[in-house]
Amino acid sequence: MVQLSTSVYLLGGLLGLFLLSPVLMAPTPGSMCTPLRTLNNSLGHRRRYMKHNFPINYTIRVHHKEIFKLSDINRMRLQVKGLDELVLHRLWFQVNQGVLKKIIRVMPERHPSRPYTTELERRFRDAEGVFVQSHPAEVFQQELPETIQDTWDHLTEEPDRVPESSWGFASPKSLLDNFCHTMHCLFSECFASTEDPRDYCSVSHWRKGR
Repeated sequence: MVQLSTSVYLLGGLLGLFLLSPVLMAPTPGSMCTPLRTLNNSLGHRRRYMKHNFPINYTIRVHHKEIFKLSDINRMRLQVKGLDELVLHRLWFQVNQGVLKKIIRVMPERHPSRPYTTELERRFRDAEGVFVQSHPAEVFQQELPETIQDTWDHLTEEPDRVPESSWGFASPKSLLDNFCHTMHCLFSECFASTEDPRDYCSVSHWRKGR
């Protein structure tokens, strides 16, 4: 009877792990796709609002870690073995939360691109809310891999404590280009087509001007 009880206990534990694992490694929840596609529709107008309404070569001051590119995602995937995509999703939201705030901060109330950017931020918040609601609370309390935690710590550091060497400059348009490209890479299930499969994480894909 002791052996049987032990076996049942072990089987129950393994079953529990099996049931939990899809939560940690699950693909993008279907509920995420609607707000992300809405966000993507807004990003389709970024050239008009982030380039044409700003002076030539205009840049804003951002943290180096907020210049978040496809190459950063690919590097992290190589550096961290078995990296959970959910971790990268969390990081993406953290990065672009700061990016949108900084773009809005430099625009006067009557700037022609301000209504567009505030609406973009609202849609971003909607997507972030769905993202949080789509996962158990404990997922967001898990310890991050060291490489990701280092980036996270830099992003959440008080601005007046950030060393001058950690700041950089980027144009509003390039920041939203990164925003769009990395969104397609990390949430590709929401944008992929079976008839026309694309590698959104490839830099060459975006160089084709698609």
